[in-house]
Amino acid sequence: MMAQDVTSLTGEDYFEGKSPLCSDAEASSQGDKEYDDILEFYKLLKERKELPVWKAKCEFMDTLAKGQFVIVSGSAKTGRSSQIPQWCAEFCLSAQFQHGMVVCTQIHAQQAVDLALRVADEMDVNIGHEVGYSIPLETCCTNDTVLRYCTDDMLLREMMSDPLLERYAVVIVDQAHQRTVATDILQGLLKDVALQRLELRVILLTATAEPGPKQLAHFAGSAVVPLIHLESPGAGEAVYSSTGEGYFCSALRLVLEIHHSEEEGDVVVFLVTMQEIDLAHDILCRERYSLPRDLGELLPVAVHPGQPGTLPDLGEEETSRTRRVFLTSSPNEDFFWAISTINFVIDAGLEKRYVYNPRIRTNSAIIQPISKGQAEESQTAGSLYPAGRCFCLYPEDRQLPAETRPHIVESDITSTVLFLKRMEIAGLGHCDFIDRPALDNDGNLSEMGIIMSEFPVEPQMAKTLLASCEFDCVSEVVIIAAMLTAPTCFMVPSVDLKPEATQCHMKFQHPEGDHFTLINIYKAFKQCQQDPHCNVEKWCQDLYLNHASLLMADALRTELTDTLKRIELPISVPAFGSRSNTFNIKRALLAGFFMQVARDVDGSGNYFIMTHKHVAQIHPLSGYGAKSPKLGLPEWVLFHEHSFSEDNCLRTVTHITPEEFIQMAPQYFFYNLPASESKDILQNILNHGASHYQEEKPPASQEEPQEDQTSDRCVIQ
Repeated sequence: MMAQDVTSLTGEDYFEGKSPLCSDAEASSQGDKEYDDILEFYKLLKERKELPVWKAKCEFMDTLAKGQFVIVSGSAKTGRSSQIPQWCAEFCLSAQFQHGMVVCTQIHAQQAVDLALRVADEMDVNIGHEVGYSIPLETCCTNDTVLRYCTDDMLLREMMSDPLLERYAVVIVDQAHQRTVATDILQGLLKDVALQRLELRVILLTATAEPGPKQLAHFAGSAVVPLIHLESPGAGEAVYSSTGEGYFCSALRLVLEIHHSEEEGDVVVFLVTMQEIDLAHDILCRERYSLPRDLGELLPVAVHPGQPGTLPDLGEEETSRTRRVFLTSSPNEDFFWAISTINFVIDAGLEKRYVYNPRIRTNSAIIQPISKGQAEESQTAGSLYPAGRCFCLYPEDRQLPAETRPHIVESDITSTVLFLKRMEIAGLGHCDFIDRPALDNDGNLSEMGIIMSEFPVEPQMAKTLLASCEFDCVSEVVIIAAMLTAPTCFMVPSVDLKPEATQCHMKFQHPEGDHFTLINIYKAFKQCQQDPHCNVEKWCQDLYLNHASLLMADALRTELTDTLKRIELPISVPAFGSRSNTFNIKRALLAGFFMQVARDVDGSGNYFIMTHKHVAQIHPLSGYGAKSPKLGLPEWVLFHEHSFSEDNCLRTVTHITPEEFIQMAPQYFFYNLPASESKDILQNILNHGASHYQEEKPPASQEEPQEDQTSDRCVIQ
């Protein structure tokens, strides 16, 4: 039942509508359950009213009724993300939803799900009905849903079919201070939508005490946008330190010291990279067994931003004897909005950002200090305890940046441009960005571009999917696209188990390259799923494969196939393993990734990247990278990713021939390649034909006849 209906019901009302045939015991049991539900509702209502955000409810509702735009600032602990959307639902209910429903965006999918579940409990409704959520590959809502949580990119995709968002009366953009690409694009478009829909309400929720001047002025125009400050629970005591041993060792040492102190409360540790999170988790897991039992249990929990997984929930009896240590990266404070047991925060004061370099078409990883706003957020994560403390592993006089740098000015915006063109925006000047991206091109979207924008993958992969329709290899390329879009399916074990894991992965290795190996893995996974005697999770564990990633790839493959059917593109019959199918898959990959081709210049695995003259090696997890000594490496390869700043490696590599590259690369691209020996070889093939090139090749570097190996390989044995 809806929360607002509970108080109007009497005890007799709860038993109305029962079957006259039900027994007294059944009636009593049902009545007890409904009574427990009422008690739970009022318990949650009491907790809600104790949140700092409730002191501003009247001010917020008055402001919402008077104007189109509202900005609310306050930390996640104030309850802004769970309470304000419910008040907006009340606002829409007062107008009988004649202008639409409420949608609230989140950056991470898991936060959207967690908030929807919590709010459904607080409103005493079933998840998926009045309150729901929509995240990539999963939708849990109906046409009757009045409050929906979703990721910001999902709302952007919804705008492709409903540009004015006419389903919604209130749009709430949460975590606006994070300044992600999707959040900034959404704010830019919402400003234009609000001009065309005067009844629309737009609410920005931010954690920073004072939003940046650009963000404040964005929706203002000639008026002043109302800004409501929520009273924060108060930051914990900040303890600054700068030791010579490095923040990583200092953080782990502090965790153990806190546990030995026997003070109550969980710990949050803000590290920098995923590798540090996993390493810290492994170290603390080993250390916990050597700790005295009378101190209680130490439970390390790795929390990776943007990855699925819920925080462990401890019962009341366990909580007093178990100290959880949440290991995560900054900025990631909003993940802990519902945890009231955090007493200690350890903050490295650094974050890892990726800056896109369009010249070499890859990201560079940069470790930089967090902003002042992020530092304040970290300190409030453990603020519910009176004695809460934040250990800042940097000197107090460090000059922190005043604002978080917007992602849109340092990201690859190829997909963004495609989306904006799909929205029939003639040029980026018509989207009122808070910070404009560095782009001065304009032009109309072709029919090919319109179709490409339908696929929830990067533009190069969308072009590959369309090319596969032409080359009759859709079934195979859809698998490749799904496997590369989902998180990697390869698990990286501890050092002592790496040789065993490599042997397991080599069982799936395909002679033509890693793209084909991914097809082998997926097909083997599906065979195991269909075998009633096969335990899929154990099968993945034994072969060092990530079960969750393979499930996500399977769901992505279904979504991509459905998209192809919806836009009436042909889907070919599976023919994996035939000679022609192998050739066609490579042609489809080159159609999309012709800019990602490299050549082994010395026969020892030093690959020269054609577009920007960088030299890289094949990643050890590649089928080619595992070969030692490095014999039989392909001379020409197509690669999916160049991890330039991490290890300078080419990831997901497949063997191609120069003739295949020349056939598929656009003429303008080839002639604009920088001068090099590799380009001269390609030019020589164009001028004199492939036979001349073959005669000049030394016998030692001739390739094995891969076609013969592939022709009889239809499925993995």
